[in-house]
Amino acid sequence: MARAESAIERVVDDPGWAREAAYRLLTAHVSDEAATVARRVLGLAAKELGDLAGAVRHLRAAVRFAERAGFARRAGEARMSLAVVLADLGRTEAALAEADRAAAVLTGQDAARLTAQRGLILQRLGRAEEALSCYRRALPALRRYRDTLWETRVLLHRGTLYAYQGAHQAAEADLTKCIELARQAGLDLLYSFALNNLGFAKLRRGDIPTALALCDESIRVQAKLGMPAVPPRCDRADALIAAGLGQEARETLTEVVAEFERDGFAIYAAEARLTLAQAALLDEDPAAAREAAQRAYAEFTRQRRHAWARLARKTEIAARWALGERSRALLRDAVRVADQLAAAGWPDDALQTRLLAGRVALELGLKPRARTLLAAAAAGRRRGPAQLRAAAWHAEALRRLLDADRAGASRALRAGLRVLEENAAILGATDLRAHSAVFGEELATLGLRLALEEGRAREVLRWSERWRAGALRQRPVRPPEDSRLAEDLAALRQVVSRIAEEGLAGHDTTRLRAERLRLERAICNRSRHARGPGGRAAELDLGALAEALGDRALVELLRLDERLHAVTMVDGRVRLFTLGEYAETLRETESLRFSLNRLARRHGGEPLLAAARLALRYAAGRLDEILFAPLRSTLGDRELVVVPTGALHALPWTVLPTCAGRPVAVAPSARTWLATVRGASRPGTAGVALVAGPGLEHAEPEVRDLAHRYREARLLAGQDATVQAVSTAIDGADLAHIAAHGHFRADNPLFSCLDLVDGPLTVYDMERLEQAPRRLVLSACDSALSAVRPGDELMGLASAVFALGTSTLVASVTPVPDDETRRLMTDLHDRLVGGTPPARALAEAQQAVGVDGFVCFGAG
Repeated sequence: MARAESAIERVVDDPGWAREAAYRLLTAHVSDEAATVARRVLGLAAKELGDLAGAVRHLRAAVRFAERAGFARRAGEARMSLAVVLADLGRTEAALAEADRAAAVLTGQDAARLTAQRGLILQRLGRAEEALSCYRRALPALRRYRDTLWETRVLLHRGTLYAYQGAHQAAEADLTKCIELARQAGLDLLYSFALNNLGFAKLRRGDIPTALALCDESIRVQAKLGMPAVPPRCDRADALIAAGLGQEARETLTEVVAEFERDGFAIYAAEARLTLAQAALLDEDPAAAREAAQRAYAEFTRQRRHAWARLARKTEIAARWALGERSRALLRDAVRVADQLAAAGWPDDALQTRLLAGRVALELGLKPRARTLLAAAAAGRRRGPAQLRAAAWHAEALRRLLDADRAGASRALRAGLRVLEENAAILGATDLRAHSAVFGEELATLGLRLALEEGRAREVLRWSERWRAGALRQRPVRPPEDSRLAEDLAALRQVVSRIAEEGLAGHDTTRLRAERLRLERAICNRSRHARGPGGRAAELDLGALAEALGDRALVELLRLDERLHAVTMVDGRVRLFTLGEYAETLRETESLRFSLNRLARRHGGEPLLAAARLALRYAAGRLDEILFAPLRSTLGDRELVVVPTGALHALPWTVLPTCAGRPVAVAPSARTWLATVRGASRPGTAGVALVAGPGLEHAEPEVRDLAHRYREARLLAGQDATVQAVSTAIDGADLAHIAAHGHFRADNPLFSCLDLVDGPLTVYDMERLEQAPRRLVLSACDSALSAVRPGDELMGLASAVFALGTSTLVASVTPVPDDETRRLMTDLHDRLVGGTPPARALAEAQQAVGVDGFVCFGAG
């Protein structure tokens, strides 16, 4: 009997061992009672191993065997276990019925365990108060019996329930105690569950970096135990959604739903499908979101989980809105679901649904109804997670607009953006900050719209800047495990080098590519654990901007409803212009870049190249006409500071007639430009670094030629140009020049890189510098390209250096022939050494050599 009881105790943490122990007991002709317990062990082991159908079969056999043998208590225990498995299958009524039958025969410690189990079933049904009542009754009894295993389970489930209810302090107290108990008792699997659920609780409070760190640690522990780690992967995806990473979350959740369905975990599959719907909505696929939400609703309804079904309806309603529906039926549904969510104890979700209902009412012209709904939603602007408070401020802005209080609406929108900015500031990783901008897009757009409608140029400039390139305003924070990150980056370089070697030899690189993907994920995940300093940046000081510009002219481009506008600042005066359609500039930019690519690579014969030159001239002329014709009299012949938007970040500006031969400095935002100007006076501490990467014919001759101009420069070429050596040389340099192959990774911009002798120098490597070079020249194709996210958030090698302290960057946004690049770089540095400012030096060099494609970013 002792061996059977031991197997029961170990079944959660080592189900494989427990299953084998149970089979050994059954073949050893043990007592009938021990055989009953062994059958229960088989059922519990099957549950933990994902075989729910097998679990039901074994547990029903255990009940039958115990009842025939007259072991009422053992039958009750088996029914107690069966109840949970039935709940996992979504058969909640049958689960409660089995629990009732078990209650008739269980007493003492067993009865306390059953009460805890009933609480879990009620919790999954969404009957929160009944579940908490069960936990309150069970916990003191379990502690009296010193039942650590079940005390740990109760704390795990109750802490999670508290987190759903927004009782953050109580949730974290329960889950922290659960982690402590599980660690002390050696309950490794429960320990991993508690880590994950504490991560969920942290997420509900808005602490995304800690949530991701805890989920990742839970995944690591479960992998070590040989478990597939499906629940923590699901909760990790939830955290990614909260960070704005809809596509990445969607990929994970698609796998998770399939795994839950394969293993028969209907109750978890429905929850994961609902989260998948939310990810699809964030990923701008409302049709898929609606379909997934409808399926989740049907599954919750079959499982009689009515509170969860209402959450699914909420997501379906949001998808209908995103698909363009503006009907009275949508309004009725949204109001009803909001009321149901509030009654079910989901106040945050109720608030979001009331905001949507208020917006539908506005669209339908039902102003009194809209005012009531928006006022109810606005009540949450002082409490709860950041995204909720920002939504409430959005509701308040819309309510004030109904009362014709445009100034008040603008103040409410600014308050909502401040909430989101403060929340983004705790995100240490660049990609998290960049993607989180999506949650402020509607607030910023409405504020910009109000300013444009009023025609107030200075206010338009302020609104354009409030939600532009915010991720670059603070330096990325190194993760707590920086040494592990360094090890993974080194391993990645080795794998990338081996892929190149094996590929050239004609060998299969499938395994190596899988290892590269694994390492990239590990690096990305670890970097996201870092917490930022918090706080928020000061708003753009227009007086300081005017002073820094001096005789230069600012041209800041912005987009609203697919229409381009420009704000200029010249001699301190701000003017507003309406330009052309964004769609046309997008087409012409693509045509221009295509033509430059063909000419640089010299693809095709002379007729094709002549056609490319003609297409280039036409596209440049049209773009110049759209973007600069209305501004010419204002700009005169001044040097320009250009702040692009959208696809125009990839435009080689000096190709346009207005910019040809004119000093042009390009910046992600006016605020970033102002910061680079202030940093331009900072002298570097490490002199000049000249670097030549491998595989580029002109690289080493280029830097050796430049070394004659910079006598004290540190030169790294050939086998000396390793990532470590280059990082050391450029760290804090006054000027760094790197001639190397550049690669822009559209799929993962932070792995955009420069090729060095031992592998790629990625954005993650650059972020480990203490101080980026004050001036940086990248003699590499496409090295200045960045991915553009909502809020004109930029992600790539070029944009990253500005957050690290670089003041001026000269880099290419298109391919440039190697021979022309070398001549351009020689001319550029001759002018820089002579004291010519970078933007003017580049403009004059490009005119002299006849090369386009390079851009001066930052302080020109």
